[in-house]
Amino acid sequence: MSRISVYEQFERALRDILARVSVSGPAVCAVSEKPALRMAIAYSGGLDSSALLHMAKQYASGIEATLFAFHVHHGLSKNANAWLAHCEHECKVLGIRFEARRIQLSEKETSNVEESARIRRYGALGELCRAHDVDLLLTAHHLDDQAETVLLQLLRGSGIAGMSGMEGISFSHGLLGVGRIKLARPLLDISRAALEEYVAACSIVHIHDESNQDSRYTRNALRNEVLPVLAKHFPAFRQSVVRTAAHARAANSLLLELAAEDFHTCVEDECINLARAREMGDHRINNLFRYWFKIRGVRMPSMAWIEEMRRQVMCAAPDAQVRVIHPDVEVRRHRERLYLVRRHLRTALPEASRFEWKGEAVLHFPAFGGALHFLDSEEGFDAEWLQRQPLQIRIRLPGDRMKLARNRPSRDLKHHYQAFDIPVWMRERLPQICASGDLIFSVGLGADCRYFSESTASRIMLRWVPDTDFKTDTSRPEPHQH
Repeated sequence: MSRISVYEQFERALRDILARVSVSGPAVCAVSEKPALRMAIAYSGGLDSSALLHMAKQYASGIEATLFAFHVHHGLSKNANAWLAHCEHECKVLGIRFEARRIQLSEKETSNVEESARIRRYGALGELCRAHDVDLLLTAHHLDDQAETVLLQLLRGSGIAGMSGMEGISFSHGLLGVGRIKLARPLLDISRAALEEYVAACSIVHIHDESNQDSRYTRNALRNEVLPVLAKHFPAFRQSVVRTAAHARAANSLLLELAAEDFHTCVEDECINLARAREMGDHRINNLFRYWFKIRGVRMPSMAWIEEMRRQVMCAAPDAQVRVIHPDVEVRRHRERLYLVRRHLRTALPEASRFEWKGEAVLHFPAFGGALHFLDSEEGFDAEWLQRQPLQIRIRLPGDRMKLARNRPSRDLKHHYQAFDIPVWMRERLPQICASGDLIFSVGLGADCRYFSESTASRIMLRWVPDTDFKTDTSRPEPHQH
């Protein structure tokens, strides 16, 4: 592959990437009045990223975009300082804005250097992007990296998502942290050999990382000891593996579409309705559960774990209180509904806290995991009366009773919880609001109508909104007053 064709391939890939995304920085071009493109590359100084640096520089100059090069100094090699100096010098020669970030692995992280360094590296790159208002980060992953990634996932027993390999662009790359940063890989269709030819033809100076030869690292062992043998017997194996990854991505996309449809059918108040899920086959239920975990931001468990969870929640007796433990969450079943409960909620119960209301729209109570909203309402508490009361937020106490409707009797909270079908594990943490020692509002149930204002003065209704992204952890929608 010639030098020109390598650049043309890169240019075509980057042009397609830019067409798929809306990327802009704070600057504005005077002529077009359109936001100027600000992009960065992850620049280690090695052969791959050095080739990307030169190609990105040529492309950015042609479209008057602002280009940054971000370097992460791990401190793992005795040559790390020299590499940083090299990268800074090369960027100065090319007129590219350069910045480095130093990171240091903790003693705990050194037990898995390869993975820990990757996580910390992406975290640092995300910080640099946010600091410079960059929302498109380019990395130098190429065709050989893609083949290695797919083979590693296959050897680890990954499912179809793992064998899909790397995407040309990731719209939500969690390792980069919060923000709108997109991660793009414009070299994925270019082989390492082609990049070597390009670098040699352009006389591009680059560093050599000695750790790439250390076969104690899994990827290096595959690259240095296994792949040469494969290449000897199957010369085109890289292209074949990458084609397989493309098929896997297409299949995974269809599975996600199916899971989204099933989720829409089965979700009910942020829960999974198991009666509806039972109409599907086992594999389709597993697909639904994986999608549920994915959109809730829960680390994806193994297939064996998913299988066992499905068996427990689907086969248990109707009145069984099923609880399946995951490092991030608890999967709880209540009757025919399935809940995700964040495990951080299984801490000590919060202590009662006194407060006053001075007309604020919202009061936050972090210890109770939410905020109390004060809303204007046709029926509710007298606003002036509520402001005069010494208020308290606490958990349920024995003897707590409420009257939720004028035509219904006062009952204890246990009976109300049962009537509203609130799961047992939620009840102990649901906040209660008291005025002058009297219970006037219970989260998940509503307000005590005996304290409603009879006058035409301004009336207030309370509403509790949990901080957690799982609404079903501590609340249910407030019922209408009858």
